[in-house]
Amino acid sequence: MKKRYIETGKIVGTHGIRGEVRVQPWADTPEFLTQFKTLYTDENGENSLKISSSRAHKNIVLMKIKGVDTIEQAETLRNKTLYLNREDITLNEGAYFQCDLFGCKVFDADTNENLGEITDVSQTGANDVWHIKKDGKEYLIPSIPDVVIDVDIDNEKVIIRPLKGIFDDEN
Repeated sequence: MKKRYIETGKIVGTHGIRGEVRVQPWADTPEFLTQFKTLYTDENGENSLKISSSRAHKNIVLMKIKGVDTIEQAETLRNKTLYLNREDITLNEGAYFQCDLFGCKVFDADTNENLGEITDVSQTGANDVWHIKKDGKEYLIPSIPDVVIDVDIDNEKVIIRPLKGIFDDEN
């Protein structure tokens, strides 16, 4: 099931003395996070923060929140996880959030065998690695075009062509 409010970053510190915060974005780029005027501090969307300005700075986002005007006020937000409302986003065709992969069933493109379900995603730099669990065992699958054939988030189904040796004893 798709969550309405999605974790998108964490306030990791303050910036300056006028209440700006430094946010570690959990997105493909820091620029993604700069497009939102409202973020939330809970997964139910009950506690909102109005963003008056934000800008990418290297690999973080510097953000000014309305009503937070001093370093002391900003410090109270340190370590808060930020959430965005899925309804505030329009994704490109074929794009999805990593969290939407969790729980998806994975099938072999050639045999239609159920290979398990995605339980986690690791970011390695070169490509993401999906963690697939079946019968108590965990398999690591690179998320690359040669392996991932189709991702159908709405039906919670992923089709892959696994590399030799991952699900069997081949070399």
